Amino acid sequence: MVENKAETARIQMGGANAIANHLRNAIIEGSFTYRERMPSERALAQQFGAARGTIRSALHQLEEMNLVTRRAGSGSFVCYRGYADHEDITELTSPLELIEVRLAIEPAMARLAVINANAQDLERMADTLHRVETAGADPELFSEGDESFHMSLAESARNPLMLWLYRHINEVRGHAQWTARKDKVLTAQKIKQYNQQHRDLYTAISRRDVDEAEQVIRQHLIQARADLLGQ
Repeated sequence: MVENKAETARIQMGGANAIANHLRNAIIEGSFTYRERMPSERALAQQFGAARGTIRSALHQLEEMNLVTRRAGSGSFVCYRGYADHEDITELTSPLELIEVRLAIEPAMARLAVINANAQDLERMADTLHRVETAGADPELFSEGDESFHMSLAESARNPLMLWLYRHINEVRGHAQWTARKDKVLTAQKIKQYNQQHRDLYTAISRRDVDEAEQVIRQHLIQARADLLGQ
């Protein structure tokens, strides 16, 4: 679970928070599966070279994150269901609800991209912008390029939690509810308008213009919501 001594030393220095974060990643990535019993406090203390009180604090943090359930006398058990949870939320989320969540998150992503994006990030955004702009009027090709462009925006924010959240949002975008509406919403004229907004967003980020980037992405998503509602 810990790849090398240097990594172990880094986690030891971080104390309970670092141990909790490491175990959290292991659970989310599937190293521990739903309902699996976690290693005992003693085993974890030996593995991380930490006091049992530190391990207990880390497990308490995981419990507060709803990743594990602790049973007196039995140990800690994983209650994170991973992909099953993703399937459930995908079925429950409508395209309109998805747009509302994106409206709440993507302006912040754009702001962080302006502040944090490096030359490599901007180059990746330019590549994905070229891809979406050359998709023509094909709704399927445009959707694929659009997802790649917005994902490159999330990556440019340089915030691991933001990127993790947006990966899940992007997965929900692939649901059949949205797929069924693509041909109606994504006309040649709408694709042209969306791509102009993509170009404007990339330009604002390249120029390090926070206000413009936030305004462009917000208007982009407001228009997407209106188009979805047929307004």
